[in-house]
Amino acid sequence: MASAPRMSDDPVPKKEKWINRQRVLVFASRGINHRDRHLMDDIKTLMPHHRPESKMERSKNLQIVNEMCEMKNCNKAILFEGRRKRDLYMWLSNVPNGPSAKFLVENIYTMGELKMTGNCLRGSRPLLSFDENFNSTPHNHLLKELLSQIFGVPNHHPKSQPFFDHVYTFSILDNRIWFRNFQIITEEGELAEIGPRFVLNPVKIFAGSFGGETLWDNPHYISPAKYRQSLSKIAGGKYLNRVEQKLAAQINKPEKSYHLNPMDEIFKGDVLEKAEKLQEEENEHMEDQSTQNTTRPMKKMKKKFQPSKKKEKENTNSIKKKKAGKLQKNKSGVKIKKKTILGKSKQVQSS
Repeated sequence: MASAPRMSDDPVPKKEKWINRQRVLVFASRGINHRDRHLMDDIKTLMPHHRPESKMERSKNLQIVNEMCEMKNCNKAILFEGRRKRDLYMWLSNVPNGPSAKFLVENIYTMGELKMTGNCLRGSRPLLSFDENFNSTPHNHLLKELLSQIFGVPNHHPKSQPFFDHVYTFSILDNRIWFRNFQIITEEGELAEIGPRFVLNPVKIFAGSFGGETLWDNPHYISPAKYRQSLSKIAGGKYLNRVEQKLAAQINKPEKSYHLNPMDEIFKGDVLEKAEKLQEEENEHMEDQSTQNTTRPMKKMKKKFQPSKKKEKENTNSIKKKKAGKLQKNKSGVKIKKKTILGKSKQVQSS
């Protein structure tokens, strides 16, 4: 039978079958990036049983989140915490008794970036698909239970739709939890991805809510600051590595790679053409030698008959002196020597 008509002013009747009253408080601290904020909005759209909250100051202690959850009547919490406007951490907690887990969120892709073909009705309930590796270790089993309670939409929730049309897949690979969201297109199992995408790198699991004793610490976890520092060191040592590689290549370089036989190339191609070329080269070589032998002795003979420049200068100076130096004697017995310099005559008396 059809239900009786309801006036718009009348309150919405409560569903009595709503037994699992899970409410999740989804909010962030100040200092997150714009992409992280869009990821938080996407998670809010996927979870109709969430409760919003304004940003929390970073100076406050995380234990205040428990009081905020009590004020909002929530028993689960998702907190996005930003560091250095680069790194994003996600807290998943069971309020107020715990446990709680801290994750580093990596490889974030929001719905607006991906633009996938998949689509689902807003507020519909999802199927949760977990990898077999979640049952291998106790900490993975605990994370599976925590994720299923937070991301699973309760049955007969007032803001949810009473059918399943999409799937959340949680798979473990490379010591990380990979999240994907797919639409169920057909009953045979055809899927289309909707988004968002992100990877959760677990850091620690605490016994209490946002604190307490550490139940498990990830030995494979490396902080993003140390990872960036290692990358900068590797980039700084590129020059030294290049120099070392050059020196190693010069040391290990052989003197002769392999021996060649010059007679192997003779039989490649046309034999007659190569024989003619070799004959022409020999003839040219013989002509060059003959021309060199004929020109060399002529040059030597010329050098023998040509007097040197120094001897020519000495001969000319001696001739000039003989012409210019003439001794004359006067009646008084005084010797007079005449010299001609540049056409001018001078008399020099010598006693």
